[in-house]
Amino acid sequence: MNRELELLEKLEKDLSLKKLQIKSLLTITQAINDNVSGEGLFNMYKSFLSWEMAINKMALFVIEDEGWHCATSIGFDTVRQNELIPLLLEHSRLHTIKEDDDMKMHDFDIVIPVFHKDTPIAYAIIGGIKEKEDLYNRIQFITTITNIIAVAIENKRLFKRQLKQERYNREMELASDVQHMLIPEEMPKSKYFQLSSIYRPHFNVGGDYLDYIQFSERKFAMCIADISGKGVAAALLMANFQAMIQSLIFQYRDLETFVFALNQSVHRITKADKFITFFIAEIDTEKRTMKYINAGHYPPLLYMDGKIRELNQGCTVIGAFDKLPEINEEIIELSEDALILSFTDGLVELQNDKMEYFGDEMIRNFVELNGMDDPETFNDKLIAEIDNFRGEQKFNDDIAVLTCKIF
Repeated sequence: MNRELELLEKLEKDLSLKKLQIKSLLTITQAINDNVSGEGLFNMYKSFLSWEMAINKMALFVIEDEGWHCATSIGFDTVRQNELIPLLLEHSRLHTIKEDDDMKMHDFDIVIPVFHKDTPIAYAIIGGIKEKEDLYNRIQFITTITNIIAVAIENKRLFKRQLKQERYNREMELASDVQHMLIPEEMPKSKYFQLSSIYRPHFNVGGDYLDYIQFSERKFAMCIADISGKGVAAALLMANFQAMIQSLIFQYRDLETFVFALNQSVHRITKADKFITFFIAEIDTEKRTMKYINAGHYPPLLYMDGKIRELNQGCTVIGAFDKLPEINEEIIELSEDALILSFTDGLVELQNDKMEYFGDEMIRNFVELNGMDDPETFNDKLIAEIDNFRGEQKFNDDIAVLTCKIF
């Protein structure tokens, strides 16, 4: 009779535990379906282990974009998380902590790892299990609940990452659209001069800018710039920068005053948080003169009478200071068939499979060999030279080239 009563009591306890487990599973599943926050799910997990499973020591570690961290705990000092995480990462299966395990683990009884394929996404470390009866089933159920919570949290993390990536893609698409509107699709060509450009943005959106302004049939300005930063911020700054150039160039016809005003306008917007390297040349084909200012930009090359000359006079970069300390304008007389090659530093920093750079010497040699060509032919050959040099190596920065020929 006593044995029958004991058996009946055990069955009642087992049934009560199963009901509790089913209720807990339904509650957690419903919470996940209702899109309860990660913090809410962690609190439910903590409450379940503490009140329903009689656990008095626990820590749940989850992986996030920044790394591992303790999401919730019972009776655990989170300052210890950094010393435990490397020990937990050694385990890929349910592990019972033994005497020969690291001393730092001895406050706990079991380690529950949660993997997605071959990647760990969570670890629960459990100790202080008060209720020892039917311990195996309790641990199995704790493992099940831990897996459900961990997978739900991982799905939330991946969903947030997907939303972030989609938002980033939309921003980059917007930046790309803005940039394509700002870079001239066609360059002028006349019997007095001709311009041609190359534009290869890195990851579809870059910080390089090139443009021209025509004052009359025989007078124009050409400019090239490299804006610090990428993405929407650089694209918006580029849009502002172009608007400033188009406005100020007609207000201040001498280049020194123009560059001085341009710097103040950029600094007022960026507060020195970003800067711009900039080169501008004003060319009068009737007088055959070129005035230019180089504001910290990679020096363009002037090829004239069989010689190469660097155009490096000017000032420091645009936007770094509220006032430019010094501006030096240089005036050069241009002979027939003079060629001006301006480019951003992405060209000289281009690397091939041997990690060699497409540096100054290669560019100078190329100019000497092809400097008598018209700009379109020159740039077509330059593109072929670049592609041949880099081989399978990808572009590691934006490349912009603006080539001008004076006839």
